[in-house]
Amino acid sequence: MRRQGEIAIIGVGLIGGSIGLALRSKGRAKRVVGIGRDRGRLEEAKRLGAIDDFTTDPAEGVAEAEIAVVCTPVTRIVEDILVAARSGPDSILVTDAGSTKSRIVEEVGRDPRGRACFVGAHPIAGSERQGAAHGRADLFEGRSCVLTPTPITPPDRLERARQFWAGLGCRVFEFDPAEHDRRLALTSHLPHVVAAALAGSIDPDLLPLAAGAYRDGTRVAEADAALWAGIFVENRRPVLEALDRFEAQLADFREALEADDPGRLVEWWDAAKGHRRRFGPPPDSLPV
Repeated sequence: MRRQGEIAIIGVGLIGGSIGLALRSKGRAKRVVGIGRDRGRLEEAKRLGAIDDFTTDPAEGVAEAEIAVVCTPVTRIVEDILVAARSGPDSILVTDAGSTKSRIVEEVGRDPRGRACFVGAHPIAGSERQGAAHGRADLFEGRSCVLTPTPITPPDRLERARQFWAGLGCRVFEFDPAEHDRRLALTSHLPHVVAAALAGSIDPDLLPLAAGAYRDGTRVAEADAALWAGIFVENRRPVLEALDRFEAQLADFREALEADDPGRLVEWWDAAKGHRRRFGPPPDSLPV
């Protein structure tokens, strides 16, 4: 990735802050501008070194940007993409970090300016923590980033998006937006549902008896509830289909247990163990 001129980050939280830290630590941009609604949080991001400067005016923030990266919640992301697309230079690339893609890509594609400069993206990295204070310059190293081009995506913007995300350390994949949503419903959205369900199944007075299995299995249940509610609603149908698959696994376990069949339980467990081992060592943080 060549060194960029000015890069604007709309939404300087964990992901946006980490993008800024990565850009500045790698020397990938001459200037990184943070854009947001909360001046105090933007001041903190600047103090932490995630951005060089900031503004609460999105149009002003992208006016000279070569690239704008939208890292706001999925319920707001289309609006922010279109502001960046309409307010930035003609040559601007607008990309995003949204955890769902179908509606975002479809709605942006209806706008002439939006479809001329937007490439949907989802860097699969993050944690249950929030805010630029928890950002890391190495958050994207070796992580997957899915781009979701369509037949109307301009080839030059797609190539620039590939270079941008690869320059942060990501392994870049490309899927149709609907295929992205189906896959992420299983690999990211479902695990968050399961973590919250497990956390809610244990009475607080039993927690002194909980240990590593509970801690590791429920960690992402500490994530922001409103953010995840938005993701679940945006990706409702694929998440429901993912729940069907999970419930089928639980049904297999229940049937084996009710049948008092240790052999079938071992087979069930070993099959799951095989899947888990293919994932590799536990990562520092789970996909968001």
